[in-house]
Amino acid sequence: HVELARDIAGAFNRRYERDFFPLPEPQIFGAATRIMSLRDGAKKMSKSDTSDYSRINMTDDSDAIALKIRRAKTDPEPLPHTVAALESRPEADNLISIYAALGDIGREEALRRFAGENFSTFKEALSELAVDVLGRIGGEMRRLMADPGHIDSVLRRGAERASAIAVPVLREVQAITGLLRP
Repeated sequence: HVELARDIAGAFNRRYERDFFPLPEPQIFGAATRIMSLRDGAKKMSKSDTSDYSRINMTDDSDAIALKIRRAKTDPEPLPHTVAALESRPEADNLISIYAALGDIGREEALRRFAGENFSTFKEALSELAVDVLGRIGGEMRRLMADPGHIDSVLRRGAERASAIAVPVLREVQAITGLLRP
């Protein structure tokens, strides 16, 4: 969506020969900027993947999270000692990256903790961490979903704030383009 907004802003600016809309830049921060599939470490994790075991959904309960991590694809070798050794092991790299992101540590630190360990030991620790971190998010989602009035109130306030920002911009766009407003 950032790319679409960038394309539209650029087209408008070129068409009307002015730098009215800023060109948005993607803001990607943190250790896990791209989480890969639990079934194929070379593919991006996606909700459109046919296998539910390829991803962890925010609505998954603790048992589902743990099961998906236990079933995540790995290789037969123990975990390496260096990040460089992960380059040819996409599934190991993915799981280490997930652990590091959830634990708010670097991949180097994650490997230091688990270097030489087999995947069954590592997956147990990853499952515990994922259930702890993601379980809290899922719990908060369920709490919010149980209170539709609160969600409606938040959406209403957000719409009011967005409108206060958008209306003056829309009027300026109408003036630039020569469109009449009612």
